Amino acid sequence: MPLFMKHDPSETAHLIERSRAGDPQALNELFTRHRERLCRMVEMRLDHRLHARIDASDVIQDAYVEVVERLEEYLRDPKLPFFLWLRLVVGERLLKLHRHHLGTQMRDAGREVALYRGALPQASSAALAAQLLGKHTSPTQAAIRAERLLRLQEALNTLDPIDREILALRHFEELTSAEAAQVLEIEEEAAAKRYVRALRRLKKILAMMPGGIEDL
Repeated sequence: MPLFMKHDPSETAHLIERSRAGDPQALNELFTRHRERLCRMVEMRLDHRLHARIDASDVIQDAYVEVVERLEEYLRDPKLPFFLWLRLVVGERLLKLHRHHLGTQMRDAGREVALYRGALPQASSAALAAQLLGKHTSPTQAAIRAERLLRLQEALNTLDPIDREILALRHFEELTSAEAAQVLEIEEEAAAKRYVRALRRLKKILAMMPGGIEDL
C-alpha cells in the first residue's frame, strides 16, 4: 500500500520557529501537513461502536482547538517531537470521547484483543485487519473480504500485543523507527527488529491458511 508523503524535518522546524515568533498561520500549516496521518491514527483507534456517531475529521478539528491552547506550553518545553505531541493531543481527545460515550463499556469482556495498552485508545486487531485489507470492494467480493478479514484478525491475535502495535505504528501511522520506539518506550533497534519480525511472522501465518492473503 502507498506510504504517506514524507515530510521535510527542516520545514517542520522552520514552521515551529515561526509559531514561536507569534505567526498564527504557521501552526495551521503544521497541522495541515500532519492531518492525514492523524486521521489515520483516529480511524485505527476509534471504537467500532462509535463509527456511526463520530467522524475522524471532527475529532481532529476538536483536537486542533486544544493544540492552539497548548502550543505555548509545548514550545516552552518540547519533550516530544512535534508530530508525536500532536498525536498525543489528538489521542487524548479521542480517549475522552471514548470515556464519554462508552464509560465502563470500554472494558467489556470478550472484545477483540487490543494492540497495546498504552496511553492512547487501544486499536483492535479487527481495526488493523480492516486497514491491511483496505476498504474498497465490490458487492460480489463482500463475502470473500469478510472471510479474509476474519482470518487476518485471527492471525493478528496470535502475535504479541507489542508486535501488533508496531505494525499499526509503522505500517499505517507511518512513524519512523525512532518515533515508534519513543511511543513504545523501547530502544530504536528493538523497534526496528520487532517490525520486521512481526511482518515476517504475519505473512508466514497467513501463507499457511487456505487461500492465504498476500502482498501485505
